[in-house]
Amino acid sequence: MKPSQLTSADNYYEDFEPGQLIRHARGKTVTEMDNVLITNLVMNTADGHFNEDAMKKDAKGIFAQRVVFGGINLAMVLGLAAQDTAEQCLRELALDKIRLSHPVFHGDTLYAFSEVLAREDAEQADAGVVRFRHYGVNQDGKLCVEAERSVLLKRKSHWGDR
Repeated sequence: MKPSQLTSADNYYEDFEPGQLIRHARGKTVTEMDNVLITNLVMNTADGHFNEDAMKKDAKGIFAQRVVFGGINLAMVLGLAAQDTAEQCLRELALDKIRLSHPVFHGDTLYAFSEVLAREDAEQADAGVVRFRHYGVNQDGKLCVEAERSVLLKRKSHWGDR
């Protein structure tokens, strides 16, 4: 299936269909500041994120350079997807099935895609629940991040004319 680009005002509950694949318009190049600032704030002091010398001397030679903290990669992908999947969001309901499958390094660029997994009515008449699977892909097309997210989105029929 060819991905659609949704970036527009059409991102209410009714605008999402199960099976739909969305290519989000923007990408983000990961900088050293992204990694070091946020990783310091959450007190993740692992050598893999901060010690270039140790990574170069790593006997296993897995990466040979610092790797970006996975929480940052996940946050960037969700942020890139938010313009299309969260603009009409009333409430975040779940974030699970998180998978960090490929390392991200300073200078890599992440792009986001979203797949609509399900759409169902909510208990309130003015909104419905949409479940997405978000993907983060680097500049080489390698899948780096995957997560599922459920959101309560406004219905266009109740909110669209305001």
